[in-house]
Amino acid sequence: MTERGSLRLRRVGKQYPVKGQALEVLRDITLDVEAGSFISIVGASGCGKSTLLRLIIGLDADFDGQILLDGEAIHGTSLRRGIVFQDHRLLPWLTLWENIGLSLENVSWPHSRKRDAIRHHIELVGLTGFEQAFPYQLSGGMAQRAAIARGLVSEPEILLLDEPLGALDALTRIRLQDELLQIWQRRRVTMVLVTHDVEEAVYLGDRVLVMQPHPGRITREVALDLPRPRDRASPRFTELRQQILHDMGAFSALAA
Repeated sequence: MTERGSLRLRRVGKQYPVKGQALEVLRDITLDVEAGSFISIVGASGCGKSTLLRLIIGLDADFDGQILLDGEAIHGTSLRRGIVFQDHRLLPWLTLWENIGLSLENVSWPHSRKRDAIRHHIELVGLTGFEQAFPYQLSGGMAQRAAIARGLVSEPEILLLDEPLGALDALTRIRLQDELLQIWQRRRVTMVLVTHDVEEAVYLGDRVLVMQPHPGRITREVALDLPRPRDRASPRFTELRQQILHDMGAFSALAA
């Protein structure tokens, strides 16, 4: 029996029509994500990272190949798959509580269970006391924590993270990386992170997948043999970071 939260991609491809011709965006993406694992996907802009997440979340059904969650083909969006974007996308006229509760509007839970779930996830992301605050009253980091709570409150099997910390300042980003890691360790929900920050990918992931563009494809998988919590200054961490940067072509680009 397939474990809850396992993701399988088989020869996934995607094309867009551009000026009467097919532009190949993704080619032959084959990937296994074990239930409860945390994988990071890195690559230059335009390599198809975010397009891949759109296919997994179910926002685009026009693709080749198969995407399976728990052995079942995905069809459209589902509460079994949550997502957090770079922009927190909180509605400015709703309170923090109401914004998180939006994810439960179509969930057939009793009112008491919804209330308890919202309260629990506000506590999980460290925002207790801000239930009635509006988005303009929250810092950028707090708003992103709220977005993470909103992505998790419906108890999805997998959480997709599309550059969720990319718009934050460096110190806030590092702090939220630790908080995201703690949430993952407590919940053990399967997480797939897309990021352009290689250090972030190595710090958070069990594995790092390197994508190259034109068309987007996975060219390298790096298993991270690092104990947690991870030391960013350790020789092995630095070695892995440099290796992945090299795989991405960062050094050759700088030399060009």
